[in-house]
Amino acid sequence: MKRARRRFPRLGILGTTLAALVLVALSSNAAWSQSRTIRLVDPDPPGGLADLLARILAEEISRAQGVTIVVENRAGAASAIGTEAVARAAPDGTTLLLNATPFVINPLLRKLNYDPLRSFAPICYLVNSPTVIAVNAASPYRTLADLINAAREKPGELTLASIGPGTATHIAFEMLRSAANIDMTFVPYPGTAPAVTALLGGHVTSYFGIYSVVSEQVKAGSLRALATAAPARIDLLPDVPTVAEQGLPGYEVDIWFGVVAPAKTPQATITQLASWFTAAMQAPDVKAKLLVQGMLPVATCGEPFGAHIRRQYEEFGRVIREANIKPE
Repeated sequence: MKRARRRFPRLGILGTTLAALVLVALSSNAAWSQSRTIRLVDPDPPGGLADLLARILAEEISRAQGVTIVVENRAGAASAIGTEAVARAAPDGTTLLLNATPFVINPLLRKLNYDPLRSFAPICYLVNSPTVIAVNAASPYRTLADLINAAREKPGELTLASIGPGTATHIAFEMLRSAANIDMTFVPYPGTAPAVTALLGGHVTSYFGIYSVVSEQVKAGSLRALATAAPARIDLLPDVPTVAEQGLPGYEVDIWFGVVAPAKTPQATITQLASWFTAAMQAPDVKAKLLVQGMLPVATCGEPFGAHIRRQYEEFGRVIREANIKPE
């Protein structure tokens, strides 16, 4: 008696090819997940908020996920050098970029070898750092309305200090000037420290910039915060109203930080990385470290972060064209 032969379905050429592709994809993903080193490129110099954020997250993810994330500072050309390096990197999940607001501004002001909307895959919007409008404690202006009314009464006489030109806060100033229909003079400084020093010395009327830079002076009473440019009041300054609350609805400017990968990075890899960054942002000690520096966790990942980048690119582009802002 013949033994019945066990029949198996014939895969054919198409089935064999599909099976091979699945095996390649699985082995590729396994090779990536076993990689022990991921470079997180910060396109700014060491010591700033971006560098601090990168190192806090790199330490937490390395500890929690059993991988090694190395922070690499590649500063220069208003962050374009490090950004371009990541755009050209292999899309395998081992080279990431810590991006921030200048990521969408720089391509609007100068010709670059990457496109913020096409050269990268969004992973997560990590944190934002609220911006404030502040004056010297000896200033007669106690509210934003006071400052705006004075600017209308004395066109061109009042000044606002910030970093610039062509920075996020410079663009925010132009947005404020247009929304409030005022004529103030923008005074650019090469850094936030000299801008704050000028305000403390009474050389300028006001300051617009990241709250963390002036937090100690505000707490000490040497500077007065008139408004935040956040969409809602922040826990760090619960008694300070937003710009929108003070007669300019819809006005909102925060300095944000996120992380992206080179375009064409596999979606499975993007998803895995997003889960790591999300978990890190939810860690209590990470939250505490960030809040001390005036950074508010967001952790919005994937396409919503991509949509945020597109909105910022379009909005900043409109303001730059209308105000005729030029690079340094």
